[in-house]
Amino acid sequence: MTVPTKSDIRNALKTLTLPLVGRPIVEVGKVIDVTVNSDGVSVTIELGFPALNLFADIVDAITAHMKEKCSIDAINVEVTSKVTAHGVQRNLKPLPNVRNVIAVASGKGGVGKSTTAVNLALALATNGASIGILDADIYGPSIPLMLGVSGMNPTSEDGQSMEPIEAHDIQLMSIGFLIDSDQPMAWRGPMVTQALNQMLQQTQWNDLDYLIVDMPPGTGDIQLTLSQQVPVSGAVIVTTPQDIALLDARKGLQMFRKVSVPVLGIVENMSTYICEGCGREEPLFGRGGGEQMALEYDVELLGQLPLDLTIREQTDSGRPCVIADPEGGPAISYNRTAMRMAAGLAVQGKDYSSKFPNIVIENS
Repeated sequence: MTVPTKSDIRNALKTLTLPLVGRPIVEVGKVIDVTVNSDGVSVTIELGFPALNLFADIVDAITAHMKEKCSIDAINVEVTSKVTAHGVQRNLKPLPNVRNVIAVASGKGGVGKSTTAVNLALALATNGASIGILDADIYGPSIPLMLGVSGMNPTSEDGQSMEPIEAHDIQLMSIGFLIDSDQPMAWRGPMVTQALNQMLQQTQWNDLDYLIVDMPPGTGDIQLTLSQQVPVSGAVIVTTPQDIALLDARKGLQMFRKVSVPVLGIVENMSTYICEGCGREEPLFGRGGGEQMALEYDVELLGQLPLDLTIREQTDSGRPCVIADPEGGPAISYNRTAMRMAAGLAVQGKDYSSKFPNIVIENS
């Protein structure tokens, strides 16, 4: 039997598409090392996104692929991951201690944007990432309730910055921590953007791989200003299959494109309802709307989530389904969606600003 060379191994890896993620492994990661000797072949892969729960499946996929392509009997595969910073809008600097900011947005309210943002964040955290959430939905801050930390108050050691609240291994900041829960937010646009910028800049985020920003619903002046002022690496659009929701979702997608924020994909929420009594599946809000929109705008359909009573119950209890029932169908769907989102960001341009020295020009 012919012993494969290192070049054979690397070329074979170029033809491997990762399971669940649906992208070539060389796009979302890199081959760190290939060793070929009398004991067999050893391969070390470093992924550009967190995938702790997928490592075993990825190792199995690589092993089977290499045995098929290179006729290898003995192969040792090691998979690691490292999240790096990716580029943001021109003239904006990345946040200190935050490698990537991902905006979760919707064209209208009521499509499950905040529920999606929380479960995607938890899915990334359970896969080994350091995660924060900024609740930017000033008029309807719901993240504290969803994570079971309503009524808590951020602390400040210097009177100028705030320590984020922690829940389920996630760092969190929300206007809901700073006001009474029954107090209406009768603020105009400039006040909202100022408050959000203060929360964003004055929160002492601690070494985050991803900061998930739960954006206010809609595509008005507040959303446009935020998308121009917040250094965002990528955006996710949440919609339902309903025509009216898709109409507004298209506006949200176009808004991010106009300010040069990559759209990582679309999440179709409430895709189907499964009757608890008979098990029949029904598309209450239409069928295929998110998929059609993804094709129309050449973006990825990251996932399709069901309309499930347990998602609402678990979220209201402060323990969303990703941690309350990690083996359940909705949690598996959120995990798959989060992995596809993170893998989509991994193929975007990286941020190299920290590699360059500060240059100061002095007049003589």
